[in-house]
Amino acid sequence: MRDPAVREALADFGGWLRYLKGLGLDALPRSEALDRFLAPRPARRPGVPEAEAGPAPPDLAAAGTLAEVRARLGDCRRCPLHQSRRHLVFGHGAEDATFMVVGEAPGQEEDRRGLPFVGAAGELLTKMLRAIGFGRDAVYIANVLKCRPPGNRTPEPAEIARCLPFLHAQIRVVRPRCILALGRVAAQALTGSNAPIRDLRGRIHRLGDADLVATYHPSYLLRLSGERQKAAKREAWHDLQLIKARHDSAEP
Repeated sequence: MRDPAVREALADFGGWLRYLKGLGLDALPRSEALDRFLAPRPARRPGVPEAEAGPAPPDLAAAGTLAEVRARLGDCRRCPLHQSRRHLVFGHGAEDATFMVVGEAPGQEEDRRGLPFVGAAGELLTKMLRAIGFGRDAVYIANVLKCRPPGNRTPEPAEIARCLPFLHAQIRVVRPRCILALGRVAAQALTGSNAPIRDLRGRIHRLGDADLVATYHPSYLLRLSGERQKAAKREAWHDLQLIKARHDSAEP
């Protein structure tokens, strides 16, 4: 348990119980407050991260443009990541894009410049998009997290829970026909599945009115070498062709 305030409250409660026991009491009087405290918490659905205590997301349903979603995000301090970020990375691209790309979180270069996918992984993403006929200006690119995790570590469930409503609002505003989810974190966050990326890729998922295809994150492809990299790139190319065909078949 990480929250110091919760640890302190539990310690105080334990001390109070010991005090009552010292007085000879072996049961607690019933009350609504005590029942709420002792009630079991409802089971969390698989794939749905649990948020830490903090301000609830603002009403995003009324946000009809990306600018309005960005305004509601504000100078976000809903999780501790704001303490180490340089820039909040909201997203970039065409608001009426029919194709959307969703990554994991900003990296070092993205945090420095305030734009998604502008580092080495961004260069590879640009090549991947060009290979299926998309320029970067024709798509909309965002991440699950809007702030860089320290050391580019994997996002934590509570961080994902805080940011995910804003990503869903971006998707609702853009209304893409197809979404390309890059890497395990993005794929699991958008599909609600705990399955590994190798099981989520290679097929069509649905997210509202959009078709979604998951594939390997460009940074993962860059970390590989030799035959492993060739094999992973072949699989990624299959995923790109799959979503391109789906996108083109849905053209009005």
